[in-house]
Amino acid sequence: MIKLTTENFEELVLKSSEPILVDFWAEWCGPCRMVAPVLDQIQAEHGLTIGKLNTDENPEIMTRYGVMGIPTLLLFENGEPVKQVVGAKPKRMLEAELGLV
Repeated sequence: MIKLTTENFEELVLKSSEPILVDFWAEWCGPCRMVAPVLDQIQAEHGLTIGKLNTDENPEIMTRYGVMGIPTLLLFENGEPVKQVVGAKPKRMLEAELGLV
Protein backbone atom coordinates (compact mmCIF):
# COMPACT_ATOMS: atom_id res chain seq x y z
CA MET A 1 0.00 0.00 0.00
CA ILE A 2 1.08 3.52 -0.74
CA LYS A 3 1.45 6.03 2.08
CA LEU A 4 -0.36 9.17 0.95
CA THR A 5 0.30 12.67 2.27
CA THR A 6 -0.76 16.18 1.40
CA GLU A 7 2.54 16.53 -0.49
CA ASN A 8 2.14 13.47 -2.75
CA PHE A 9 -1.67 13.24 -3.07
CA GLU A 10 -1.93 15.17 -6.34
CA GLU A 11 0.86 13.21 -8.03
CA LEU A 12 -0.12 9.73 -6.81
CA VAL A 13 -3.93 10.03 -6.82
CA LEU A 14 -5.16 12.93 -8.92
CA LYS A 15 -2.68 12.36 -11.77
CA SER A 16 -2.85 8.56 -11.68
CA SER A 17 -3.77 6.89 -14.96
CA GLU A 18 -5.01 3.83 -13.01
CA PRO A 19 -7.85 3.66 -10.49
CA ILE A 20 -6.68 4.09 -6.91
CA LEU A 21 -8.57 3.41 -3.70
CA VAL A 22 -7.80 5.88 -0.92
CA ASP A 23 -8.26 4.63 2.65
CA PHE A 24 -8.86 7.55 5.04
CA TRP A 25 -7.79 6.21 8.46
CA ALA A 26 -6.15 7.04 11.80
CA GLU A 27 -4.01 5.09 14.29
CA TRP A 28 -6.61 5.31 17.07
CA CYS A 29 -9.49 4.06 14.88
CA GLY A 30 -10.48 0.48 15.74
CA PRO A 31 -12.67 -0.06 12.65
CA CYS A 32 -9.78 1.23 10.50
CA ARG A 33 -7.55 -1.51 11.91
CA MET A 34 -10.29 -4.08 11.26
CA VAL A 35 -10.61 -3.15 7.58
CA ALA A 36 -6.83 -3.00 6.90
CA PRO A 37 -6.33 -6.79 6.36
CA VAL A 38 -9.43 -6.88 4.14
CA LEU A 39 -7.91 -4.13 1.98
CA ASP A 40 -4.66 -6.13 1.79
CA GLN A 41 -6.66 -9.10 0.44
CA ILE A 42 -8.56 -6.93 -2.06
CA GLN A 43 -5.31 -5.42 -3.30
CA ALA A 44 -3.73 -8.86 -3.73
CA GLU A 45 -6.74 -10.45 -5.42
CA HIS A 46 -7.85 -7.59 -7.69
CA GLY A 47 -4.57 -5.76 -8.34
CA LEU A 48 -6.18 -2.53 -7.21
CA THR A 49 -3.77 0.16 -6.08
CA ILE A 50 -4.58 1.26 -2.55
CA GLY A 51 -3.24 4.31 -0.77
CA LYS A 52 -3.57 5.02 2.93
CA LEU A 53 -4.07 8.60 4.09
CA ASN A 54 -3.67 9.27 7.81
CA THR A 55 -6.37 11.84 8.58
CA ASP A 56 -4.65 13.09 11.74
CA GLU A 57 -1.53 13.97 9.73
CA ASN A 58 -3.35 15.22 6.59
CA PRO A 59 -6.65 16.84 7.67
CA GLU A 60 -6.79 19.17 4.65
CA ILE A 61 -7.30 16.26 2.22
CA MET A 62 -10.03 14.85 4.48
CA THR A 63 -11.77 18.25 4.48
CA ARG A 64 -11.36 18.70 0.71
CA TYR A 65 -13.34 15.52 0.01
CA GLY A 66 -15.92 15.97 2.77
CA VAL A 67 -14.83 12.93 4.76
CA MET A 68 -16.78 13.12 8.01
CA GLY A 69 -15.94 9.75 9.57
CA ILE A 70 -13.36 7.04 9.27
CA PRO A 71 -12.70 4.60 7.84
CA THR A 72 -13.83 6.10 4.56
CA LEU A 73 -12.75 4.62 1.24
CA LEU A 74 -12.81 6.75 -1.90
CA LEU A 75 -12.20 5.18 -5.30
CA PHE A 76 -10.58 7.67 -7.67
CA GLU A 77 -10.61 7.33 -11.45
CA ASN A 78 -9.05 9.99 -13.68
CA GLY A 79 -8.46 12.21 -10.66
CA GLU A 80 -12.09 12.19 -9.52
CA PRO A 81 -13.77 10.28 -6.69
CA VAL A 82 -16.29 7.90 -8.28
CA LYS A 83 -17.28 5.65 -5.35
CA GLN A 84 -17.34 6.05 -1.59
CA VAL A 85 -17.67 3.47 1.17
CA VAL A 86 -17.97 4.56 4.80
CA GLY A 87 -17.29 2.23 7.71
CA ALA A 88 -15.66 -1.15 8.15
CA LYS A 89 -17.49 -3.79 6.13
CA PRO A 90 -16.92 -7.45 5.28
CA LYS A 91 -14.78 -8.21 2.24
CA ARG A 92 -17.64 -9.32 -0.03
CA MET A 93 -19.62 -6.18 0.77
CA LEU A 94 -16.62 -3.93 0.09
CA GLU A 95 -15.94 -5.69 -3.21
CA ALA A 96 -19.58 -5.27 -4.25
CA GLU A 97 -19.76 -1.60 -3.26
CA LEU A 98 -16.52 -0.88 -5.11
CA GLY A 99 -17.72 -2.72 -8.21
CA LEU A 100 -15.03 -5.38 -8.07
CA VAL A 101 -17.38 -8.38 -8.30
